[in-house]
Amino acid sequence: MGNLPGWRLSVALACCTAVSTVSASDWLQWRGPSGNGISTESGLPLKWSATDNVAWAAPLAGHGVSTPIVIGDRVIVTSQVGAGVRRPGNHPRLVQGGDPAAAGERALPAAAAGDKTFFAVEAFSHATGARLWEYRLEAEGTLTPVHDKHNLATPSPASDGSMIVAWFGTGQLVAMDLTGKPLWRRHLGREISPFDIQWGHGSSPAIFGDTVFLLCDHTPASYLLAIDKRTGKDRWKADRGQGRASYSTPFVVATPSGAEVIVNSSQRVDAYDAATGAPLWHTGGDNRFPIPVPVFHDGIIYMSRGYRSGPYLAIRPGGRGDVTGSHVVWSVETGAPYVSSLVYANGLLFMANDTGIVTAADAKTGERLWQHRVPGVFSASPIAAEGRVYFVSESGRTLVMRAARTVEVLAENDLGAHLVASPAASRGKLFLRSDDRLFAIGK
Repeated sequence: MGNLPGWRLSVALACCTAVSTVSASDWLQWRGPSGNGISTESGLPLKWSATDNVAWAAPLAGHGVSTPIVIGDRVIVTSQVGAGVRRPGNHPRLVQGGDPAAAGERALPAAAAGDKTFFAVEAFSHATGARLWEYRLEAEGTLTPVHDKHNLATPSPASDGSMIVAWFGTGQLVAMDLTGKPLWRRHLGREISPFDIQWGHGSSPAIFGDTVFLLCDHTPASYLLAIDKRTGKDRWKADRGQGRASYSTPFVVATPSGAEVIVNSSQRVDAYDAATGAPLWHTGGDNRFPIPVPVFHDGIIYMSRGYRSGPYLAIRPGGRGDVTGSHVVWSVETGAPYVSSLVYANGLLFMANDTGIVTAADAKTGERLWQHRVPGVFSASPIAAEGRVYFVSESGRTLVMRAARTVEVLAENDLGAHLVASPAASRGKLFLRSDDRLFAIGK
């Protein structure tokens, strides 16, 4: 740990110092300010195309599917530069019984074998798209094989408004200030256990207060780690046993009895004391590929488990032990998306699945209110703003719907790009990340 040599910082514009004040307009982590996918923005764009209402488009140093974050006048995004390793064998697609390519589902472009591999963190101007700086970290150790739809730059970065934490699928972790200068670095794949999980690591860092939470449910070892964001040193480590797998990001909720860290894994849903790492409660059964994260509204956790047409449920936090019979408000056994998470808006839960079905359910009961079929498949998680819900498909089309109890399509926008990453919203703009480009939509 500490300030280590070997990093490369290229400055395109003068930015020797940076000061940022956290604003409601900042999008500091995957799924936004509170991790719920909800924006309080007004004036977000409703209609656009590949040629209309695009403020700017910037090429990225490499490829990836991580979501951009926004800190003041900076948009931060991560990528993998150079070669990766494709897991041998067949790579399942979300599309079943049809042509995945026709629905926009395709492999992430890969560099030629033999190239060196780097991880890039880039900062762009919110206003113009000009690259402000780029930080590169060389991949160390054996590269984990991944599904060909993503790479080792799948985790999204996170920020507290004054620093950035970026994590990569080798286990390498770097914290930096807003000018791209590294503050500390770690390699959890070497320190604790190799990063080895079928299809590659997907969980992103979560920052709550002065702590960074990291979930590593992998084949060699499963654990939840809490580290000090200022120093990178461990605060606690909760060992979770062997045989678990998770691609989900830890989610922190504040309760009257203290903050809880919620984890969606292959065995069940677990909650831990955010201060100590002590296990608190659990519910749910086995789930093969847990990817989605919860949302939280008015004291209730809403979440889906992932995999094909998996369950979704509502849970009251604050329980102890097995809370299936005491704190699970309702549970629906099928119908949730494989990959993407839910979003809450206007008393409703919205979701879009891998077969192109958009669903709205009553948040109080879980009752399905309507379904609407659209072309494409959805890996990106939807976001809600101004009474609208934005659903981004892999084919590059964004469906904008009214957050209402009846079906109302407001717009269908085709950007003409491959979109797997979830959108971000800040200061009147939507930010959409394709395989190798960053788009700012809006004025």
